[in-house]
Amino acid sequence: MKFLFLNKALRILLVTILILATTTTLFSQDAIAQIDIQPYFDQARKFKNQDKIDLALETLNTAANEAEKGEDIKGLIDSLHELALLYLKIDKEGDTEFYWDRASVLLKDIAYPYGDGMHKYIEAILLHRSNRNFQALFMLNEAKQLNNDRNFYNNLLLTEAKVYLSLEKYDSATKNLNSLIVNTDLYEKEYLTTQAYLTLAELNLKIDNLSEAAKNGENALKLAIDNGFLEDIKNSNTLLSSVYERLGLYQKSLVNTQNLVQLKDSIFNIDKNKIEAKTADKIRDDYKTEEIARQEKKIEELTESQNRSELTAILTSAFLIIISLLAVTLYRNNQIKLKTNDLLQTKNKELQIARDGAVQAMEAKTNFLSTVSHELRTPLYAVTGLTHLLLEENPEEHQKEHLKALKFSGDYLLNFINDILHINKIDANKLEPLNMEFNLSKVINEVINSLSQSAKSNKTDLVLEYDSDIPNNLLSDPLKLSQIFMNLIGNSIKFTKGGEVKVIAKLLNKIEDDITIYFEVKDNGIGISKEKQKSIFEGFEQGSIQINREYGGTGLGLTIVKSLLSLFESKIELESSLGEGSSFFFEIKMKYIDSASEDISFEITPKDYDFKGLHLLIVEDNKINQVITKKMLSKRDMTSDIANNGHEAITAAQENVYDAILMDIHMPGISGEEATIEIRKFNQDTPIIALTAISLDDSLESFYAAGCDDVVTKPFKPDVFYQKIGENIFDKRAKKSLS
Repeated sequence: MKFLFLNKALRILLVTILILATTTTLFSQDAIAQIDIQPYFDQARKFKNQDKIDLALETLNTAANEAEKGEDIKGLIDSLHELALLYLKIDKEGDTEFYWDRASVLLKDIAYPYGDGMHKYIEAILLHRSNRNFQALFMLNEAKQLNNDRNFYNNLLLTEAKVYLSLEKYDSATKNLNSLIVNTDLYEKEYLTTQAYLTLAELNLKIDNLSEAAKNGENALKLAIDNGFLEDIKNSNTLLSSVYERLGLYQKSLVNTQNLVQLKDSIFNIDKNKIEAKTADKIRDDYKTEEIARQEKKIEELTESQNRSELTAILTSAFLIIISLLAVTLYRNNQIKLKTNDLLQTKNKELQIARDGAVQAMEAKTNFLSTVSHELRTPLYAVTGLTHLLLEENPEEHQKEHLKALKFSGDYLLNFINDILHINKIDANKLEPLNMEFNLSKVINEVINSLSQSAKSNKTDLVLEYDSDIPNNLLSDPLKLSQIFMNLIGNSIKFTKGGEVKVIAKLLNKIEDDITIYFEVKDNGIGISKEKQKSIFEGFEQGSIQINREYGGTGLGLTIVKSLLSLFESKIELESSLGEGSSFFFEIKMKYIDSASEDISFEITPKDYDFKGLHLLIVEDNKINQVITKKMLSKRDMTSDIANNGHEAITAAQENVYDAILMDIHMPGISGEEATIEIRKFNQDTPIIALTAISLDDSLESFYAAGCDDVVTKPFKPDVFYQKIGENIFDKRAKKSLS
């Protein structure tokens, strides 16, 4: 009898479960498809920068409504944040805080780092507006940790610069603004550059550098006019009117004042302000009304649920009876689960400890290799530099052979160090792909031309099959693509003698401005066995010890290719057979644009410069490097002074006139980067070339932002060294004379 009752209870439970499962399935089938609201944000950003505030508000309101219809919580949060920023632009901080609060409620129930970062960014702006600038800086730093979107980061840099300006930290503000002037933002490149120039003009006006303020103000005004940034046109004219008046250039000041009056009469008038205020108030009030309606609906739903409570109590009683009957069985099962969970927790802790140990070991390896690679460059500079000088001093024939062998060994060691440093930078997330305009055909052809001599020495033909349907003007990172092809094609040439290496580039698909390109490097060389194909992309792998001894090399080329392709979210594939050849292929997604652009060359075009009579300053703390660099300059009839550290460099630049300054970065006391910033305060014209051994933590962007004109990495090839000096002295003089 007990068995029959238990059987009946189980059947009731199964029916209940089936009903719940059916309800869940129907609900999932009725789920509302989400709509992509990103185009609304792009359009609103454009309207905002052109000061069409009413249109921007309406566009963002539409985005919020679409996100709510599609139950897109992240999209709704983004819409509320964009509305909050837009109300800030028209100085309605109360409305900004209203939308910010609405986003706060939604963020409590969802894990959304991008939304959290934007939330802290808006809070930082509100803190800055209330003169709590140190709290604003702290909040901006918090936002940086949560959001790595490039457009967000660039706007954050601009806000940070304005906070620094309020705190009178002019050097920090200038560094941020200089980096924004050369930004590569996909969405607001011109707007961010305009804002950077305008803020720099305000900074220079504060420190009474009126000529620099006028120059930056004019740059901002030109960009604002070209792009229709109405608010920036007004602000630029206001600033320039004040600057020219203080400079005593009253005619120019009058022109800017007249422009300002005309602008206010035609655009920034009472009607425009009324329309914007009316639109802003209507959208805010409509949102509040809708929010009240939503709350009332929830109250109604709760009231209806109360009427069903009695029925729920009866069903609950029946359900409890069923649960009681199953309790004994569940208890036994739970005991087994508890024992299993204890075991799993123990194993998880062991795995956690092992993982932490592996992470620490990886970090230690990365830091060790980076330090060793960097420190090896200084003595290697002495080896390669002295070898070059000795070869130029007409050594005897029996000495030439030894010196050439020494030069080859130095170059080989330098390439090896560079490969290790490059892999470490990728592993440590120190590299990210750029996004610049370039011509793919030109990039591949330049790589092929640079490797043609190696192919000839192996009696190997280099063939390019390039799809004519590939657009000319693409957006991606041509420098890293060039490195990928250099390693793959060079690798195929090395293992192919008397054969053919074919490079294939083919357009796979094109949707709007997104394209996917297929690449392949194919050879008929020695091939790779199936066993070795599994490890060929790992560091220091070349197939076998015999291959390494016969063909040479470090085995890092394919590791670098694999690491670089990971930056593009792509993967290298391999097909190969022993004695028949190998084929390496991959796909990369890029964007293309219709406008024509100048071709970008990545190879140095050698020029013959007459260096005679030039006088340079060498900033270097290493005595051997001082002697070598000075000797190399004297070989081309150049004279030089030596500064042992950054302080001496600043003093020498103040007291003397130099055609260029060769600046080491890593020095005791103040760094070369800090010395450059100080020199640029009183000398804007003398070319400064960073002559340094770049480490894992160094950033080329920070060198340029500090005021360096160019960078030459030590140890360097002499022809590159002389070429850089010529370009930065003579070519820039020629450009200035033309302008």
